[in-house]
Amino acid sequence: MTRHHEPDPKPDTAEPAPGADGGADLSAELDKFRDLALRTAADFDNYRKRAAREKEDAIRYANTSLLENLLPLFDNFELGLEAARSAPDAAAILQGLDMVRRQFQDFLASVGVEEIKTDNAEFDPNLMEAVGHEPDDKTPEGHVLRQTRRGYKLRDRLLRPASVFVSKGPAS
Repeated sequence: MTRHHEPDPKPDTAEPAPGADGGADLSAELDKFRDLALRTAADFDNYRKRAAREKEDAIRYANTSLLENLLPLFDNFELGLEAARSAPDAAAILQGLDMVRRQFQDFLASVGVEEIKTDNAEFDPNLMEAVGHEPDDKTPEGHVLRQTRRGYKLRDRLLRPASVFVSKGPAS
């Protein structure tokens, strides 16, 4: 008779019971992926807000280059207006040029351009460019004596600094 060998009922390697250590690992991994998902969602939300801000800035300041190129034209126009004021029999020319100047100023104001005020102002290197320093008995040191070129801002950004002469204070 041939004997059949029956398998041993107890295996040599014992497998862990389900839920023993495997459940703790699964829970830790689930927490890790939940944290990753929350961080990714927060990063995406920050990206979306930053992109919206950058788009808004691009729209608000899209005309910066155009306006910077128009400013020298406005400077020359004002020089012509001053010359017309001193010419004899220039009343009609003066009136026409003054009307155009007002229209141009209205246009600049409508797109958010404002002139930097320098009259009796303390010198501000963020808005002004000093082209010279001169002694002056009437103007305190560090204040604007006169402006040689107007400066402009587009909303909260500097388009062009005002060129000014600054007082050194009384002559010694």
